[in-house]
Amino acid sequence: MIRRKVNQGINLEEYKDIWVIGEQREGKIHPVTIELIGEAKKLVEGTEKKVVAVVAGYDIDEEVNKLLYYGIDKAYYIKSPLLDVFSTDGYSKTIADLILEKKPEIVLVGATSIGRDIGPRIAAKIGTGLVADCTKLEMDPEDGKLLQTRPAFGGNLMATIVCPINRPQMATVRPGVMEKAVHESNPAGIIEEIAPVLKEDDIAAKVVEIIQSGKKRVNLTDAKIIVSGGRGIKGPEGFELIKALADKMGGEVGSSRACVDSGWIDHMHQVGQTGTTVRPEIYVACGISGAIQHLAGMSESKYIVAINTDPTAPIFRICDYGIVGDLKEVIPAMIDELDKTKEFEL
Repeated sequence: MIRRKVNQGINLEEYKDIWVIGEQREGKIHPVTIELIGEAKKLVEGTEKKVVAVVAGYDIDEEVNKLLYYGIDKAYYIKSPLLDVFSTDGYSKTIADLILEKKPEIVLVGATSIGRDIGPRIAAKIGTGLVADCTKLEMDPEDGKLLQTRPAFGGNLMATIVCPINRPQMATVRPGVMEKAVHESNPAGIIEEIAPVLKEDDIAAKVVEIIQSGKKRVNLTDAKIIVSGGRGIKGPEGFELIKALADKMGGEVGSSRACVDSGWIDHMHQVGQTGTTVRPEIYVACGISGAIQHLAGMSESKYIVAINTDPTAPIFRICDYGIVGDLKEVIPAMIDELDKTKEFEL
């Protein structure tokens, strides 16, 4: 592959459209792809730009076809048996080759483990920059450049970054930050299959075996209800109460970073800037003070309920309902009230 040097002979007028790098795992499209499509559709409003999804894989025709029902204009399906199982080399090479050929103006990648793996490599191969972990994207009304906003300096301020003289403009977006695209009944987009120039020798590291974790997977991103515990629960035993309330409400258990760092709960439960970004219907923050790093990961929740003994805790500034009290008394009382109803529904 011939790599393009940064800013080497770029004519900005040749670049158009917004691409979403679709992620698939074990033959299923990752939800972050739908979120990125939703954001891309907002960015193209009022312009002639098109939304294009790019998916690499093999024997996932049906999954690629499903993307058309989210209002995209086109899908490039990079299809090869060598892409059946994810590989850093295979995916980054074939996607970078297609970008150099088709010249999209903007490329969006999910900030998942896979996206964070291939995103920087693709940017390096095509000679452009990459803004990581964006929480907000918008088009500059004056010159049409992509304004990419992300937390900086440990989340203490928000930085807006632009890419004025290079293309494409690339950004990764954390799962759960953007709203998903709406499912449509009558798709109008098309699928174009791409036969990549790819040999086995192009893939240096190969997957020998996939071993599933024995732990129960926690799906915080898609959870409608999350009950989270913070340092105020006093210890790992405090999560027994958190789990009891989450189970009663039909939700998932979340956590602040402090609890994870203390070893009270597994990191897969962590919500916040360095954990998972969530936007559930109801977020119950128990013993969480409301540090800005945690708020960055859950402030877009529809309804926030805070339980804390400190009436001056920052969490009370953003919550919809606040309860000043000991969670060891408040949570059992909430469970008792829920027991009086036959079934809890949103």
